[in-house]
Amino acid sequence: MLDGEKIHFIVNYWPSRSGGEERSRPKRIKAAKLNKQIIDSLFTEDPYAKIITMGDLNDDPSSPSVKDYLKAQRKSKGLKMKELYNPMEDMARQGLGSLAYRDNWNLFDQMIISTELTKKDFTSYRFYKAGIYNETYLVNAHGRYKGYPYRSFVGGGFTGGYSDHFPVYLYLIKEK
Repeated sequence: MLDGEKIHFIVNYWPSRSGGEERSRPKRIKAAKLNKQIIDSLFTEDPYAKIITMGDLNDDPSSPSVKDYLKAQRKSKGLKMKELYNPMEDMARQGLGSLAYRDNWNLFDQMIISTELTKKDFTSYRFYKAGIYNETYLVNAHGRYKGYPYRSFVGGGFTGGYSDHFPVYLYLIKEK
């Protein structure tokens, strides 16, 4: 319950890309199918359920696991009941990311929401905006990985950093 409103949070950590993206893809698809099954069961109980599924999906918003199996949509406008909106997809299309690997940015950390949270009636909690929290203190300032997230550990040693991923967030707002 959030301020008296029922909101469902599904926290994910999908299988890594260890061994290669293509080789490990079936594991993330399996995770997406399970996630969709949980979401569908919540919708069976309440078609107007407010759901936020989030976490490190180890796939981008355009990856098959997210687009084809979770069925997350890029646009919130025109969503039908019991569909999902991924506000992170437009960020990824702009080249933004929550982690970098071999000088390429990925947006593996995502927050995906159900249709009910996208409505513009703010008498209850609704989605306002999402983002990537990449303040300067979270960014590596020097060396080969300048501009990347400031990692906690490198080569088995603690660096004083935070993570190899930037956090992502979303705002839910409600009129008083």
